[in-house]
Amino acid sequence: MTRVVFLLVPWLHLLDLAGPAQVFSTAADQGLDYTLEYVAEQEDVPTAQGVALRAATELPPLGPDDLIVVPGWRSRTLRDNGALRPATLAWLRGHHEGGGTVASVCAGADALGRAGLLDGRRCTTHHDVQDELARRYPRAAVIRDVLYVVDGRVITSAGIASGIDLALHLVAVRHGPGEAARAARQMVVYARRNGDEQQASAMLRHRAHLSDAVHRTQDVIDARFADRLALSELAAGAGLSARTLTRRFTASTGRTPLRYQQELRLERAEHMIAHGATMEAAAHAVGFQDPRMLRRLRRGPAHPDPRPAPG
Repeated sequence: MTRVVFLLVPWLHLLDLAGPAQVFSTAADQGLDYTLEYVAEQEDVPTAQGVALRAATELPPLGPDDLIVVPGWRSRTLRDNGALRPATLAWLRGHHEGGGTVASVCAGADALGRAGLLDGRRCTTHHDVQDELARRYPRAAVIRDVLYVVDGRVITSAGIASGIDLALHLVAVRHGPGEAARAARQMVVYARRNGDEQQASAMLRHRAHLSDAVHRTQDVIDARFADRLALSELAAGAGLSARTLTRRFTASTGRTPLRYQQELRLERAEHMIAHGATMEAAAHAVGFQDPRMLRRLRRGPAHPDPRPAPG
């Protein structure tokens, strides 16, 4: 069971909290192993939108599979709000040091910075406070104008609604892009927002097109990315010839169906390796019979249309 613990700071934005909470709640309704908890340094937490929230005040012990999310808050500058007690910052830092994942939405990145988790890492935040975040944490590399940034087990997202994109990405890497797509459809959200190519999830990054046949094919690949998928099978499911599907898929996404599948495999493997899996175990888990293919993909961009990988 994965526990998702939201750390609430006074004057937090409701959507910073509700967006990712709804994603994980919807995923749990679909049978995935999530429980949601809410903690704060005070029992009653005011919000920027005027609705008071109630949270537990005891910081729970967490394991490596658990997740802490810090929603953002309203303040003129990052210095104006968000101060956390040393014990809370130590809890954040200790969870990460113990192998856990921490994430933030909007100004919540400042809490990670106060805990020392942004030093030497790439990160992002709302465009209004990007400059201040860079000044406050000069050892961090602030990436501007992207939806979210993944740097190992520290994940930061931009403003407000980008928390939904961040949460869908986490569901995708933990349970597969098919489950994330199911949650997005259930929430009736536009799950095809683009982000920077090196930071956004492949499931979201290559969905900004209007081809129903290609979307149907992506649905199949998302759900079965670890399987050996024949082009003829994908084409039959889309009601197209193999040649026509390849042409439409490439025009819509910028890569062939095989390259798209490889990106999903690589993304999942990177997540597993970051959480302690060996290269060989990650390669086999995502469908590569030969770990050398995963090593080649991790070294850098592959050719636009690589030959089929073993498995």
